[in-house]
Parts: sequence; structure tokens; C-alpha cells
Amino acid sequence: MHNSNFISPTAVGASLTKNPNLVRSYCSGKNSNEVPNKWTEDIDYLDESGSVIYSGKGIRSVEPGVDDHVMVGGLKKPLLNAAAVAKIVEIVKRWKWGPEMETQLDKLQFVPNMTHVTQALKVVGDGDASLSLFRWARRQSWYLPNDESYITLFDRLNQSRDFDGIQSLFDELICDSGENGMPSLNAYNRVIQHLAKAEKLEVSFCCFKKIQESGAKVDTQTYNALITLFLNKGLPYKAFEIYESMEEAGCSLDGSTYGLMIPSLAKSGRLDAAFKLFQEMKQKNYRPDFSIFASLVDSMGKAGRLDTSMKVYMEMQGFGLRPSAPMFVSLIESYAKAGKLEMALRLWNEMKEARFRPNYGLYTMIVESHAKSGKLEIAMSVFSDMERAGFLPTPSTYSCLLEMHSASGQVDAAMKLYNSMTNAGLRPGLSTYTALLTLLAKKKLVDVAAKILLEMKAMGYSVDVSASDVLMVYIKDASVDLALRWLRFMGSSGIRTNNFIIRQLFESCMKNGLYESAKPLLETYVSSAAKVDLILYTSVLAYLVRCQEEHNERHLMSILGATKHKAHTFMCGLFTGPEQRKQPVLSFVREFFQGIDYELEEGAARYFVNVLLNYLVLMGQINRARCVWKVAYENKLFPKAIVFDQHVAWSLDVRNLSIGAALIAVVHTLHRFRKRMLYYGVVPRRIKLVTGPTLKIVIAQMLSSVGSPFEVSKVVLRAPGDSVLEWFKKPIVQQFLLNDVPSRADILMHKLNTLFPSSAPEIRSLSPPKPLVARKAV
Repeated sequence: MHNSNFISPTAVGASLTKNPNLVRSYCSGKNSNEVPNKWTEDIDYLDESGSVIYSGKGIRSVEPGVDDHVMVGGLKKPLLNAAAVAKIVEIVKRWKWGPEMETQLDKLQFVPNMTHVTQALKVVGDGDASLSLFRWARRQSWYLPNDESYITLFDRLNQSRDFDGIQSLFDELICDSGENGMPSLNAYNRVIQHLAKAEKLEVSFCCFKKIQESGAKVDTQTYNALITLFLNKGLPYKAFEIYESMEEAGCSLDGSTYGLMIPSLAKSGRLDAAFKLFQEMKQKNYRPDFSIFASLVDSMGKAGRLDTSMKVYMEMQGFGLRPSAPMFVSLIESYAKAGKLEMALRLWNEMKEARFRPNYGLYTMIVESHAKSGKLEIAMSVFSDMERAGFLPTPSTYSCLLEMHSASGQVDAAMKLYNSMTNAGLRPGLSTYTALLTLLAKKKLVDVAAKILLEMKAMGYSVDVSASDVLMVYIKDASVDLALRWLRFMGSSGIRTNNFIIRQLFESCMKNGLYESAKPLLETYVSSAAKVDLILYTSVLAYLVRCQEEHNERHLMSILGATKHKAHTFMCGLFTGPEQRKQPVLSFVREFFQGIDYELEEGAARYFVNVLLNYLVLMGQINRARCVWKVAYENKLFPKAIVFDQHVAWSLDVRNLSIGAALIAVVHTLHRFRKRMLYYGVVPRRIKLVTGPTLKIVIAQMLSSVGSPFEVSKVVLRAPGDSVLEWFKKPIVQQFLLNDVPSRADILMHKLNTLFPSSAPEIRSLSPPKPLVARKAV
């Protein structure tokens, strides 16, 4: 049964049938036929079944869109909202959209308002139909912007996933708000929420900016939707920008905002900001959820802020939350990486007590971190647990354990790990082989090292370097016999070494007096196109100077010849007569020293002069020795040795010379001083010989044999110039300075081994030689 307030179309039709000449009159007073308003005859109002609803005087018609009531007899009856809404819904559902629908709406027997339209929009289920109704209403004079109608439309369009329609309607909303001053707060926020949830990033952010420019207020839920969108899109810094806008706008944060921002800030490294929000959240009585605690514990731990991480971890447990397996893993890793292994092990035990099963990576980290810190017992215990748990250790884990056991000198444990590794089908790395071979070399297990090296070669590794490293271990350990044995093994296995190591082994053999073994090494060195430098030649000459056994001298002379160095040709020529040399000694010496590249070999030449002068003095070749000193001084190998300070002081500094060089330098320089004083009449106030503490006794004894006036102090021999002049006038002094140097063994060999440069590494670096153990002269 229809509501009696509706005018039945049947009833209207019946009245027109009864009186076809009826003139239509309007309540507004308008009449199409210019006939005055008057009442119609009695009319029966029927329902659809034909039953009479009401009988009485007729009513005047109303003009659609102008009148908002009907006349029942002589009474005005207002049209109920429900009836108006139902009529609008009926038209919209029937016609959907287009001009026909709008024509029907224009003919409504009442004046609609926005309340009718809003309620109708809620009832109409079709998005396009709803939008058509709304746009028809916007063109009417009675239209007023309504926040609720926009929200209804936005919800309807969102349900139909018509985001282009939402964007278009949003633009209309902006225009309505600007023209009519409607704040439309809820509609604004609803648009952004729908677009953000649909992951329309650019559109939602554009709408957000427009809302900000319009001065409208954005609510917390909308901010949260935008933040979530940017975080899901992997744009945390854009999310932080939204959050900062939220703070600037004075919008209060809710629990969801804290839950979004704290993990995001923590993961992006903004730990102070995250922790500040965490404290603020608790002050506002929001309960942090597990994700917030987990993010703070993880991020603080990874950043090395272990105290804060542990504080949050304990606080989480105070809230009644149980740590998860990933949280345990994160904490353990953080403490292990920081070297705080005791706390890491405590958390490890807590994890197992909580019945969480450590994963493969965590086992590996615990084992390797304890191994690298030297806690091998704990490392091996966890390693055993790892194997029992069914995890196959990685090559890196095996290598770490093996290398650390090797470094600590535990041969048995290292070999057990190696065998276990190879039996498991794992291929040891190069560093693992190196560590194991170094350990075996240090323990002098030559045969085992050889076996491992051959296995390494069978694995496809290049073993030349590793074998050479083992050889160097034996050389540095002064195990020359083992080094020679290892070198023979290398040769038989087709493994080569480099010239540097051959030279090192040669020098080790020389130091240990193994001259017979040294010569083949030198020959190998020379035959491989390696160049014997002046330092190496001089070191062999130094051994010859100290040699006291005739058969060793022969070996050393043979080794000197095997060097094929030009210095040996010079030495041979130096000891021949002028007939064979075809030039004087001084010219011969000058020619040799002119061929030296002093930019590259100045230190080596200085070393050679020291050793050569020792040798020449010991051989009694004083004249040749004086020629060598003179030429060395001319070539500025000892530029600060002699100092002439006019009439004040003349000095000779022999502190950096060998004993033979010092003796020759003193005699030759005093001869020069004598010539200046006697022939040129230049007499200084004083003359001093700077000897240092070691050469002082030898030089003083040599000069005292001819009654020298020099007084001996701690490191200097000094005398007044006048006294030295008188001393120079004595015939014995002239004879001494011109012809001879005492060559008695007790003077010449005094502390020779202490002062004489050796072939030690410090000499190769051209630094002053360190003292060697003295031998008793014979």
C-alpha cells in the first residue's frame, strides 16, 4: 500500500478521464491557459488495486521544482523527506544517467534539497548514477556543498575502484570549497585515505599538497595512511617528511603513528629520533607493540649501542613480551661483532633455554668469533654442537678454526680439523693451507709439510709461493739444514722459488759457515739472470777477512769468483803488478770508482770501502789502502770525515769507519795536516780525532807508539796545534806517516769482529752495522 501522501498516477489519470476539459492550475498561480486558479471537482484517490484511499475536493497541481508542498482540499501538506528521497531514488535507479534522467528530476512534484540528495546518494548503489545525480544537483539553484554527500560519493567510487573519478570529484570539491567556503574536512581526508590505501602514490601526495595549500586540517588517520604508503613504496625519507608536516601542523600522534614511525626511523639509522618517540609514546600511555621493541633492539645493536639495546630488551620483557628467535639472533650477532663474547654466550644460552633452535649463520658466527678471539675450547664445543644439530660447517668455519689452532701452535688439533674438512669433501682455502704449512714449518715437521703441499698442488693451487713461504720460515728460524732439505724437495717436485729467497738462503749458509752449500745457491742465483750487487759481493769479502782457516779461504775465494761482479775483477787487478795492470794503482782505483752509480750505490760503495780497507790492511797492502781511501774521499763517500775550520780547529771523524779504514784514514789525514802545517805554515789552535768509544783504544795505541801528543778523552783524541807541529817535525813521525802502519795482530785485529760490517739485513738497508760476537784473534 502506498503512502497516502503520494498522489497516485492512477488517481490523476482517473480524474482526467472523468473531466477531460479540466484545466490544470498551479499553486504558484501560473496557468498555461491564463485561466484563474480554481478548485477542481471531487476526486477519488485510488491505490494500485483500485480501492478508494480518499474522496474529497480535488487539489490544485504543483509546479515541479517550484512548490515544496501539495494541497489536500484546502490544506497545504508538506512532502515528507522519506517520500522525496524515495522518489529521487526511483528516478535515478530507473534512468541511471543522461538527459532523460535529468528531465525526470526536473519534473519532480516538489522542490528537492541537499538533504534529499545526500540521502538518495546513500541509497543508490551505482557509482555512475550517484555521480550523475550529484552533478545534476550542483546545477540547481538550491544546491549547497555538503561534506556528507562528497564522502558518500568518494566511498562509492572507491568501492568501484574508479580512482580517476575520485580525482575528478576531488577537483570539484576544491572548487566548491573555494567558492562556498565549505571546510569539507572529512571529505578531504577520505580522498587521501582511499588513494593511499590503493597505493596511488603520486595522486595521493598531490591531493595532500592541495589540501595543505587550501588551509584545511589533515587528521591523524590520513597522515598514517600517507606514511604507510611511502614506507611500503620504499621511500622512508618521504614518510619522514610527512611526519614532520604532521608535527608542524600540531596533529597529535596516535598509537598507529608511533608504530609506523619508530621502526622506520630506527631502520633508517635515525636512532635518537626513534628513541625519543619511543619515550614520548610511553609518556602518553601508549603501549609499544613487539615490532617497536624488535626494531629498536635490532637497530641499536647493529649501531653498536649495546647498552641501549639491552635496556630496551629488558624493558620489553617487563611489558610481558617474549623475545623472538630473530631478536635473539640480532642481539647475539651485535655482541659477538663487538667482541663482547661473554654476553653473546649468555644470550645464546637464553635462546636455547627458550627452546629456539639457533640457525646455521648463528652457529657459524659464535664458532668463528670465539675462535678468532683465542677461546678455542668454547669454539670447539659449539662447533661440536653444530655438527650434532645436523649443520655442515662451511669451509670458512673450518678455515677459521684451523687457522686459529695453527696460530696457537696446536698441531694435532689443526691436523684433525684438516682431515675432517677434506673427508667432508670441502676444499680448504689458500689461507688455510698457508696457516697449516706455516705451523708445520715452525714445528719442523718437514715430511708432513711436504705431504700437505703436494695435496694442495693436487687441489689445483699454485704452490710456488706457499713452498717459498715455508722455506722462509726455516731461513728465519736459522734452520739452514732444514731449509736446504726443503729446497731439495721443491726441486724434486718441480716447484720453483724466487731469487730473493735463494739469496736469503745463501746468506744464511754464509753466516753458518756452510760455504760448500752456499756456492751452488749463488750459482743458481747468477744463472737465473739475477744480478749480484755490490753489497752481496762485499758481504762475501767480509767473511773472507774474518776467515781463519785455509780451506774455508779457498771456498770463499771461489764464491767471490762465482759472483761475476766487476768488483772481483777490480780486486784481482788491485793485487797484480803495474805491468799486468798497465797503469798505476791510483789511476786503476779511480777508474773503478768512476764506474759506480753513486745515486743508487752510494751506501753500498761506502760499505765496500770499509771492508776493502780492512782486507788491504790485513794483507799489508798499505799503499794500495791509502789509494783506496784517497779516491773514496775524493768521491765524497765520507764528506764530513775531514773538517778544516781555518786557524781554529781541524778534525777527523772516523766513528763510522771500519778499523782498517779508520787506521788508514788517520795516517793519511795526519799526513795531509803535516803538509799544510810544515809547508804552508798554517797552524790551527787544536787538532782532534773523533773516534768514538770503540776505535779510541786502537788509534791511541797506534799513535802512542811514535810518541803522539794526543790526549785521550771519552770519544775524542785531541792535542794543541803547536804540540802537533813539533811532533810532526820528528823524523820518526815523518817515516811513520809516509811509509808504514803497524800491522801487529794485537793492534790490527783488536775487536775486528765487533767493528767490521757484516752481511746482516741491517747492512743491506745501509744502516750502521750492529756489533757481532767477537772472536779471539790468532
